[in-house]
Amino acid sequence: MSATLTREPHRVGPLADRLNGILASRGIDPATAAVEEAHAEPVTALELADAHIPARYRQALADHPQVTAWADQIARAGRPGPGGPGISEGPSLLIAGPTGTGKTHQAYGAVRTLLARGVRLRWEATTTADLHARLRPRAGHDAERDLQSLARCPLLLLDDLGAAKTSEWTEELTYRLINHRYEHLLPTLITTNLPTAELRTTLGDRVASRLAEMTERVVLTGPDRRRHHPA
Repeated sequence: MSATLTREPHRVGPLADRLNGILASRGIDPATAAVEEAHAEPVTALELADAHIPARYRQALADHPQVTAWADQIARAGRPGPGGPGISEGPSLLIAGPTGTGKTHQAYGAVRTLLARGVRLRWEATTTADLHARLRPRAGHDAERDLQSLARCPLLLLDDLGAAKTSEWTEELTYRLINHRYEHLLPTLITTNLPTAELRTTLGDRVASRLAEMTERVVLTGPDRRRHHPA
């Protein structure tokens, strides 16, 4: 869907005055030219999102049936609005499998699918290791505010859950994040290398129990794609 957003020209200062004078001398109304330029460059929600997606996943496509079915379900449940449906309450998705089976690719593909479907979407993505680094207490940084922002985000992509080194602090942090999203039915995309049996040992009973109830599970199999490039 083409969004109503456009790249509006930003002409301020002496250079802009000179440009406007040149346009006027040629019989071109600068205001009309600006409007035509704006309409000529529509900006889609997907284009805006791609600027925040890692380069490797900017063309990611979700092609696993369970992943595309989840995206369709979330899109259908979206709250109506003037700019398209907004993200609403819904199930979360846990994508599990060995390293290199395409979990992150499918997760970003699901986000891009929602945007392509016209869903107005505020979302964030982080790996578990980056999450811990971001929220580690340090002078001049409001870690609690960051945690609440992630916990309340309409859609969160939490990549490589369970891959980072754990401690009592990280277990409590993960519990607070997952529990808030569990209680408020906020859709969450989670990827993990851990087999289901190891989730409870690594993440703790409280987190594992909530994940079991709040997520639909997709298990990817196959060789490590990073090591076996197609011919």
